[in-house]
Amino acid sequence: MAESLVSAKSFSFAVRIIHLCRHLKKQDVERELLSQLIRSGTSIAANLSEAVYGSSRKDFFSKARIALKECSETHTWLKLLHATGSLTETEYSSINQDCTEILKMLISINKTAQQTQPDTY
Repeated sequence: MAESLVSAKSFSFAVRIIHLCRHLKKQDVERELLSQLIRSGTSIAANLSEAVYGSSRKDFFSKARIALKECSETHTWLKLLHATGSLTETEYSSINQDCTEILKMLISINKTAQQTQPDTY
């Protein structure tokens, strides 16, 4: 099965998150924040991967919904790191743009789920 655009982007984003966390770890950024960021930032791709091989449409949309929640959480951690000065404007702008793009794709997927299976939510 061909990889979807959102799956490919979320995987690349997960790689960026790992590299970012390694970079921030060297700057003594709070370990708990980095742990949360790496968990939520990599979970997006993992949940989308599970969604592709879900046992039903309902299962697919359930995993896509979890991916949306994880992406939203990641967005919040990135904003927090930027607001506290851990991320420069350039670093934040670049990775936040990717996060926002994935977030919009996941919102679209979840809107489709609500329209096609309204009793799922």
